[in-house]
Amino acid sequence: MTKTIIGHRIKTFREKQNISLQEFSKRTGLGIDFLEALEEKDKYTSLGPLLKIARALGVRLGTFLDDHISKDPLIIRLDERQQELTMHPDDETAASLKYFALGKGKTDRHMEPFFIQIEPSNEEHKLTSHEGEEFIIVVSGQLEVVYGKETSILEAGDSTYYNSVVPHSVAAYGDSKCEIYAVLYFPE
Repeated sequence: MTKTIIGHRIKTFREKQNISLQEFSKRTGLGIDFLEALEEKDKYTSLGPLLKIARALGVRLGTFLDDHISKDPLIIRLDERQQELTMHPDDETAASLKYFALGKGKTDRHMEPFFIQIEPSNEEHKLTSHEGEEFIIVVSGQLEVVYGKETSILEAGDSTYYNSVVPHSVAAYGDSKCEIYAVLYFPE
């Protein structure tokens, strides 16, 4: 299976709806330069912009990841898990997050489950916010969670569940990679 090109899918949805980049920028609140880079270079900084794009196009966030339809129950075997999305900070030297979609193919889903690998970074973490909720459980390494003005360090086996409208960020803590399972809920 080939890796999903999310930027191409976004552009296809936008063009099918005859939405210009200028109009798309107004609907999403995102800059034209950012949208062009996303569509042409397939580069992402966080889930927040993707959520704004999905809303502006009237689709679920997972629509950009789906390329097949499954029947219930959806089962993703560990050896079939594929990286779907890599989010890079604005600075190319900073850490990246590798997302492995675990709900891909379940077209009637209301949650977005992911396995995420987070590389360590010394860069300052940017807070994001969006409607919905997030549940995270740490598999390995240590996770720094900034939620509003509170910072917590989670260890393997620890979890957190929060309202994502509050500004937040997650990052690997220390010098080692962190792996997490995250379930995101975005109300429609």
